[in-house]
Amino acid sequence: MIEYIAAIVVLMVLSAFFSGAETALTAVSRALVHQMEQSGSRSAAIVSHLQAHKPRLISALLLGNNLVNILASALATRLLLGMFGEAGVAYATIAMTLLILLFAEILPKTYAIRNAGPVALALAPIINVLVTILNPATRLLLWIVRGIFKMFGSDIQGGEAMGAGDEELRGAIELHSGNEAAIRHERAMLRSVLDLTDVQVGEIMVHRRNLVTIDADLPAAEIVSQVLASSYTRLPLWRETPDNIVGILHTKALFRAVEAGSGAMEKLDVVALAAKPWFIPEYTPLLDQLLAFRERREHFALVVDEYGSLMGIVTLEDILEEIVGDISDEHDVTVSGVRPQGDGSYIVDGDATIRDLNREFEWTLPDEEASTIAGLVLHETRRIPDIGQTFLFNGFRFEILRRQRHQITSVRITPPGDGAERAPGGRDTAP
Repeated sequence: MIEYIAAIVVLMVLSAFFSGAETALTAVSRALVHQMEQSGSRSAAIVSHLQAHKPRLISALLLGNNLVNILASALATRLLLGMFGEAGVAYATIAMTLLILLFAEILPKTYAIRNAGPVALALAPIINVLVTILNPATRLLLWIVRGIFKMFGSDIQGGEAMGAGDEELRGAIELHSGNEAAIRHERAMLRSVLDLTDVQVGEIMVHRRNLVTIDADLPAAEIVSQVLASSYTRLPLWRETPDNIVGILHTKALFRAVEAGSGAMEKLDVVALAAKPWFIPEYTPLLDQLLAFRERREHFALVVDEYGSLMGIVTLEDILEEIVGDISDEHDVTVSGVRPQGDGSYIVDGDATIRDLNREFEWTLPDEEASTIAGLVLHETRRIPDIGQTFLFNGFRFEILRRQRHQITSVRITPPGDGAERAPGGRDTAP
């Protein structure tokens, strides 16, 4: 009896070992393991190797775990049959179910999942040896499993695991907990990096109506005056019509020419000083444009639509602001486009971008069909609203405060939980 009990105890310890190892090696963070491997940790390298061959790892652990559990149950049945006769089968079933569930499953797995990193690193060398020893048996088992799947028209070797790629990174970003301003800013930056391939330059460009441009046919003295009055470093030059951009004038090049001429500007050829304009389509992804800026060593591009008409400009700073947020210097003119109200609502300028609002307040307003608040209202309502009208969609309440001709210039937005409730169908209107 003592030998049987001792054997059962040893088998239960082995079962707990297999259960804890399986949980730790599958739950440990791959990013953490990779970082430790890069730092020279040999145990982390073994864990990374085991995770890279997960089917073989799981098969070996399950084989060992089931082997010791079945053997322990058989020994317990044999022991209790001798003590209680036929009733020993029932007693052994109840006893081993409780023992295995408590001491070989719940306890080791709970500890392993709470200490996945240390447990995985500690057990990895032993498990690696075990996986090598059981490799012939696990290969046979995997071959049988693949054959059974193929009988039902499924191939377990093809396709990527669910959660791979960008979506896994996005999930990890959302799990970055905390509501502090620094944590929110970090989450916004990481989301923006992943969104660079999905956002087009047309969504972040400075629209043509807000551009500061200069007529190249003006006298040189007048051009210098306009450049001095502007807060920008690069200014587009046009001739005949504002759409006909003939060059990009850099203020440094202009002032160098003025200094070289000792202030005499009668013979100054401003167009000759300007750089050749660079035109890009409005559908260019931000990541491609960022790489193009780096490759060409330029910071300024003109955005055109499919008909070649000027839409606006985009700069390297605009793309960087999509990642890190607004970048202001001593020459920037600060314009507050969002004004919080005491009742929890916000008065927002119509040209405020949806992406900036979502990033700042962690809202979920859709930005697939429109890039500004005014554009979102027009898209959702399918009409040009009147002042005083309210609309309810995506859980937010929008009240039109000001309109200039056909352009919405000011909107009051009430987020969900501050009096705005989702209407059936996602959109509602009220006069």
